[in-house]
Amino acid sequence: MLEQLDLERVLVLDIETVSQKPDFDSLDKVSQDLWQLKAANLKGADQQTPEELYSRAGIYAEFGKIVCISVGIFRAYDDHFQFRVKSFFSHDEKELLEQFAELLNSRFDNNRFLLAAHNGKEFDFPYLSRRMTIHGMKLPLLLDTPGKKPWEVPHLDTMELWKFGDYKSFTSLKLLAHIFDIPTPKDDIDGSQVGQVYWQENNLERIRVYCQKDVITVAQLLLRFMGKPLLSEEALIFADQEDA
Repeated sequence: MLEQLDLERVLVLDIETVSQKPDFDSLDKVSQDLWQLKAANLKGADQQTPEELYSRAGIYAEFGKIVCISVGIFRAYDDHFQFRVKSFFSHDEKELLEQFAELLNSRFDNNRFLLAAHNGKEFDFPYLSRRMTIHGMKLPLLLDTPGKKPWEVPHLDTMELWKFGDYKSFTSLKLLAHIFDIPTPKDDIDGSQVGQVYWQENNLERIRVYCQKDVITVAQLLLRFMGKPLLSEEALIFADQEDA
């Protein structure tokens, strides 16, 4: 599987998102009305109020925002890979999006690279593009996909790869990590807790660590798909936010 894939041309990413406001009552009246319309069509709307459903607002680009983007790139050596991880995180969404866009434009703005994520085609990639568009930003080449044919879109989705053409169900990264025996830390926060960690704990650092762990897991999954050895802890290199 993926025999022709050059891992050094793959930028693995993951994003963490939260609602734009800490709770429904913090929204202005127009936003409240629009969320109520959205919430009426959500699963569980018959059992939960729009106020209760607002905890899920972060997964929708129209009502949420990105607080962390983590990326990783492979480097190949004679007998192993190294994987370098970097994160952009901020309370100022436009600031972190501009930093991420600068990285793509300066180092990955050509047709040799792919973006990879788990469920990226349904979530990460369109979410990034929508939020950049809302902020009036020009989309980097790797995200500027409207009008392209499916085979021209430079995106790799590990969940789509695992489907092998089957479209019936969602398969979580956690489940794939388990069945492929990929070691993952046991102290991760759950994805559903990111909003709470952000709005109640104000802990971006904890969110950054969680986001990076998912990027590493996606990288390990790609290696498993290709029948290659997993990355060792020594092969993981973490760059600080200022170091490009």
